[in-house]
Amino acid sequence: MAQSIDIISIFPEIFDPVLRVSITGRAISKGSLVVRCHNLRDHTIDKHRSTDDTPYGGGSGMVMLLEPMVRAFQAIESMHGKARKIVLAPTGKPLTQKLVRELANEERLILMCGRYEGMDERIYHYADDEVSIGDFVLTGGELPALTLVDALSRLIPGVLHNEHSSEDESFECGLLEYPQYSRPAEVAGLAVPPVLLSGNHEQIRRWRRQLSLVRTRQRRPDLFATVLLSDEDRRLLAAWDDQQRDNRTAGLST
Repeated sequence: MAQSIDIISIFPEIFDPVLRVSITGRAISKGSLVVRCHNLRDHTIDKHRSTDDTPYGGGSGMVMLLEPMVRAFQAIESMHGKARKIVLAPTGKPLTQKLVRELANEERLILMCGRYEGMDERIYHYADDEVSIGDFVLTGGELPALTLVDALSRLIPGVLHNEHSSEDESFECGLLEYPQYSRPAEVAGLAVPPVLLSGNHEQIRRWRRQLSLVRTRQRRPDLFATVLLSDEDRRLLAAWDDQQRDNRTAGLST
């Protein structure tokens, strides 16, 4: 059964150009993913089609009104069935690959895109989750919504040409992905690591695992701290550290 995603935004025209291309476009064209975009203004009742107003208590900016958002949730669920309702906002929990995999198991999702200074806090009485794509501020939730749809589309069976390729990517096993190389074997004196040209698949596997561990330790110590290291992982890291120590010693001796 196709996964169904409804996106609510005051700028629904943002989505179509992105959704029609690449892996997401392939998933939609295959019928494996259904994405519908809705204009929040269609769920207003005043002549100005207002979706925001000034905040109680004063302050700068505008706040998204509760009632149009609730009407949008209710109208979509009335037409298409109950769904897991997600608000895209910077105050939400981080979007991780683990959460993406969890959401991929949902038959239906509704994504509400925030704008302005934020949403009326009472929306969280109606929503199931609040999700953020990072510790930075965007002008709205449309790009986070597209990010989530893109991540979900990669997990739909039959969408990727190589079904196993997603298993080796960054974050799938809690580590960053190992370095990748392609032809030619040398460019401007920069050579591909010899192990990748050796044809020895076990050596290549160990090298990739080692570099994945090292990259994560160096670049994302927060991720590395959560990884449960195997005995092989510890040996690979120790071998790397010994090699770097030998290289530094050799450099000093010359």
